[in-house]
Amino acid sequence: MRFVLDTSIFVNPEIRGKFGDSPTEAMRAFLDYAEKLFGRIEFYMPPGIYREVMHFVDEEELLPEIELYIIKKPPNVHDIKIPAFVVYELIDDIRRRIDKGLRVAERAVREGVIETDNVDRIIQKLRRNYRKALREGIVDSKEDFELILLAKELDATIVSADVGILTWAQKMGIKWIDAANFREVLEGLVDKLGEGKNL
Repeated sequence: MRFVLDTSIFVNPEIRGKFGDSPTEAMRAFLDYAEKLFGRIEFYMPPGIYREVMHFVDEEELLPEIELYIIKKPPNVHDIKIPAFVVYELIDDIRRRIDKGLRVAERAVREGVIETDNVDRIIQKLRRNYRKALREGIVDSKEDFELILLAKELDATIVSADVGILTWAQKMGIKWIDAANFREVLEGLVDKLGEGKNL
């Protein structure tokens, strides 16, 4: 059984809280589970995701376990085939988001004409709504795309709280677990292994 791990498990405060108060504590708690599952379950991170996580944790505090239990592997981008429908859907999704972003900008301009004394507030609202319209629910970074490709290549399960990653995992037929449930999944796996059951 293989899992490909996203940054959100250790960084997103709502998700991380199930493992620990800080990213380092969350990673330490995860590594305790990984140690119990060693030899039966494999945990992967593409290099880009690994670098992201390392910005938030105290690596010295987690050595050598982080090197033992997390396999760093880039996807084989030269051999992975992606169905054409995925590209069609991506193009269609981007076009819809651009139109939605334009409507957000138009609303902000209309508000600005009426409320000229609140320009800073209107710009902040524009930025927030524009970002939401264009980026929420889409794979918007190379690191996210690497995560999806690696899971596809390994026939692994993605663990993430990122709506865009989970949406595209579903579209591409990749197994996934919402990171909000990951600790319970790990506990269940440890219980099964303790009972000597095969996974």
